[in-house]
Amino acid sequence: MYRRIWGVDDLRVRQTASGELLRFSWRVVDPIKAQALNDKKETPYLIETGTGAKMELAQAERVGQLRQVATPENGREYWMVFFNSHRAVKPGSQVDVVIGKFRASGLPVE
Repeated sequence: MYRRIWGVDDLRVRQTASGELLRFSWRVVDPIKAQALNDKKETPYLIETGTGAKMELAQAERVGQLRQVATPENGREYWMVFFNSHRAVKPGSQVDVVIGKFRASGLPVE
């Protein structure tokens, strides 16, 4: 479904930085459809489905939001990083990622 509607596949959520951060990544298969995920005007959220805890994008002082917003290219992998407040999301949890009208539901955390 994600491939057909949004032009992406291989969606993954992984813990990084000893669980302090969550990295959402995807691979582009249709650059035109996938532009919605790289739109810097949209505010992405990661939601833990069990508790409803909402995570926002991590920010670095000199860099800003930790996400890629370059024009999508076919076959390339893109990512964004969310701050895992109080380590609320654990491996095995299921999460939803929301970016504007895009919603990936029930993604398992690795």
